[in-house]
This record gives sequence, C-alpha cells and structure tokens, in this order.
Amino acid sequence: MLQNDHYTYRVTWSEEDGEYIGLCAEFASLSWLAADPEAALQGIRQVVADVVADLQKSGEPVPEPLAVKKYSGRFMVRVPPELHRQLVMEAAESGVSLNRLASDKLSRVRC
Repeated sequence: MLQNDHYTYRVTWSEEDGEYIGLCAEFASLSWLAADPEAALQGIRQVVADVVADLQKSGEPVPEPLAVKKYSGRFMVRVPPELHRQLVMEAAESGVSLNRLASDKLSRVRC
C-alpha cells in the first residue's frame, strides 16, 4: 500500500456485477470487484498503490490527490442565454447577486 494514501475512494454496490466495486476518483479507469465492501476498498487501494509505483518507476507523472489540491473557489459555467436571463431575473427578484444565487443553488446539489 501507499505510505501517504490521500486519494479519493468510493465503494458502491454493482447490481450488474453482483459485487461491491471499489473506485478511485483520481484513477477513473481503475476498479476492483469484491464480495464485501471492505475487500473492495482494500483491493482498489492496492491497485492504485501498484499503479503509482509503476508510474514512479517509469518516471511518469503521478496524479495529485484531490484532497491536497488547492482550489480558488472560482470556475466558469456556460449556460444557454435563456437560462442566464432566468437566473438573472431570479437573483434580482431575490435581491442577491447572480453569483450568490448560483452558489446557493449549487450548495444544495447532492451527487
């Protein structure tokens, strides 16, 4: 296993496979299937450790864990002009900036 493993893992049930699947956000192409969630997590962590070791050995870049990246808090979103107009009107009617309205709406989104 990696000594400082700060990658982002998720274990979920795969109905299609009939097993739990371990995933890593920073390595989207990797996964590990197992009969129980703990084994799926352990499996994907080992696969990531092996891939990181291979990348380091070959001198290739290793993805930075999402948890340690610094974020500005800014990003641009393109929307259709009519949606833009509707959001501006909603913000004006609510007495807030478009930025505040969008931030509030995004904070309520659950993935």
